[in-house]
Amino acid sequence: MKLPRLNESKGKELLLAWGQILLGCLIGGAAYPCFLVPNNVSPGGATGVGMLLNHLLSVPVGAASILVNIPIFVFGLRSLGRVFAFRSLSATLIFSLMIDILPLPPVTADPLLGTLFGGIVLGIGSGLVIRGGATTGGSDMLAGILHHRFSFISFGTFLFSIEALVIIAAGFVFDATKALYALIEIYVCAKVVDMIVLGVGSTKSCFIMSSAWEKVTGRIMHEMGRGATLLRASGAYSGVDRPVVLCVASSREIPRIKSIVREEDASAFMFVTEAYEALGEGFGKLDEG
Repeated sequence: MKLPRLNESKGKELLLAWGQILLGCLIGGAAYPCFLVPNNVSPGGATGVGMLLNHLLSVPVGAASILVNIPIFVFGLRSLGRVFAFRSLSATLIFSLMIDILPLPPVTADPLLGTLFGGIVLGIGSGLVIRGGATTGGSDMLAGILHHRFSFISFGTFLFSIEALVIIAAGFVFDATKALYALIEIYVCAKVVDMIVLGVGSTKSCFIMSSAWEKVTGRIMHEMGRGATLLRASGAYSGVDRPVVLCVASSREIPRIKSIVREEDASAFMFVTEAYEALGEGFGKLDEG
């Protein structure tokens, strides 16, 4: 009797995940024809490069984004879990397709309004995709891959560097004012993504209690490049000694951690709390004062 319920539960989770991915791609894709492309506001990442190529070579933004993402997936395929890689590849293709085929007219020709609302709409879409256990490729994925290979440099440093390079290029292709608008768009988008994914805070502490703690810990460290700490604990009722896995991660990484825990132990217990400041390896620099 338990097996059918488990399969039914997994089916609902799978349906919810893909529903969020598809809806996120639809909403996020709408941000481009409605707000970003008409005002030449580059959002950074692979789609930002796609906008630059569209302006220079008249290549469709979505198609150019796919071409940019192909080497990123090839480069990082080994460091990504199969489920995450398949969902992200699917989300990238669908998202890029939505940018090119959605028959939506520009909503505003005001660059400031286009920047703000483009960031909000793109943030909602990207947040839903991330909640579905995927990404739309681009700078997030490339930053994760680079951090996995060079863990002494933080994920945030890689992400900021990649976005900054695209914005600088946009400043040369369009103008400096458009590059400044792009900075506003990236900030707004990031804040909205954090709110959609998991509350307002950007850094979270995950406490995981599972009989499969070794597998969970191994996947978090090797697939995500995040550290984990084992806290000694024992069950009050069972009296069984079982370590609690503590992991600090960005809010964008929480859905993937949930997915790893769910895949390894569907009966695990996990709770997530705010970490108001994270300093040290993988996060901000630990300075005095």
